[in-house]
Amino acid sequence: MSDHATAPLPQAPSEQADFLGALRATWRAVLGDPGVWLLLLAAPLIYAFFYPWPYSEQAVTRVPVAVVDLDHSSLSRQIIRYAQASPRLDVQLVTGDAEAAQQALWRGEVQGIATLPADLKRDVVRGAAVVIPVEGNGAYALLNKAVLYGFSEAIGTVSAGIEIRRLQAGGQSAALAQQSRSPLGLQSVALFNPTEGYGSYVVPAVALLILQQTLLMGVALLAGTWAEAGRLRASVSAWAGRLLGVSGLGWMTGLFYLGWMWWLQDYPRGQNPWGGLLLLGLYVPCVCACGLLLGGLLRDRERALQVLLFTALPMAFLSGFSWPVEALPAPLQALRWLLPSTAGIQASLHLNQMGASWQDVAPALGALLGLGLAAAAALPGLGRHTRPPAPEAAPASRSK
Repeated sequence: MSDHATAPLPQAPSEQADFLGALRATWRAVLGDPGVWLLLLAAPLIYAFFYPWPYSEQAVTRVPVAVVDLDHSSLSRQIIRYAQASPRLDVQLVTGDAEAAQQALWRGEVQGIATLPADLKRDVVRGAAVVIPVEGNGAYALLNKAVLYGFSEAIGTVSAGIEIRRLQAGGQSAALAQQSRSPLGLQSVALFNPTEGYGSYVVPAVALLILQQTLLMGVALLAGTWAEAGRLRASVSAWAGRLLGVSGLGWMTGLFYLGWMWWLQDYPRGQNPWGGLLLLGLYVPCVCACGLLLGGLLRDRERALQVLLFTALPMAFLSGFSWPVEALPAPLQALRWLLPSTAGIQASLHLNQMGASWQDVAPALGALLGLGLAAAAALPGLGRHTRPPAPEAAPASRSK
């Protein structure tokens, strides 16, 4: 039996740290770990510039199309001229050979075909109903929509002119014929997406998801590193310092997204800036607390990346901006509120794009507050059942 009592195992450094010490240690850990600061600082900047880039044109215009003219009449030539004048279409091929137009579509030289049938003018003069087939490339939804809308507008304008002339021939004046042709006027005004562009629709919502995923992966990676090193165990004040440390980085990224990036890309913004700041103040700590909890539970540095890497798309569908929530199964409608992105995206769209008051999004803000508090309350329990690593024993000297 040894004469010397066994020395007690030292406490983990993280457990001894106070609030400010843990805050400074967290920042040093982030800056000293390339994987973590790439996710928390560099990745959001890269996403901010490269994700909106494909949607910079907003609305699709000048889509290449072909027209198959089998009538060769003044009416068919008029339809072609109106199609050429449409900002949606770029008529690159006018032919009487339907097979040549079809081959151009298969080769990708054009994205749509309108076929003007033979005897088009004769049937119109006789008052018979005429159908003009329009084909679009369904592989590209936005291009297909531009093709269908462009030809519909061109053909509809010509059809309206024919109807007005027919009413005038029946004895009506030009004004009365115009009123008879369109008895109800329609004025369309886009309220929350003035450009009606795809970028203004998708990027402001996905930006909140990008912010969540980069924060979750970076913070979970950091917590996994602490778990591997045996430094996960910490006091309540130390965990508060850790949470504030990573939240501060998230707030800077969030301000960059909600402020400067949307201004740079000219997306709808700033309808309720104080409400947006309130949302950001709740959203970032909630995400960071969930990331710390996830990394601590997995206890592995790379495991968090493996788990979170493929979750972005399901989270986007569950958030309710790209897929109607009513179409989701009832269990998913309830479980989706366990994701910060669900409440964050909905509240952000209402506050920043629609100008809603914070009272209007109080349920979403309450969900973020409750989820964040629950995750933060569980953090001090991490590592309680994990024994701190013992210091390496010095090699024993051999007596002679």
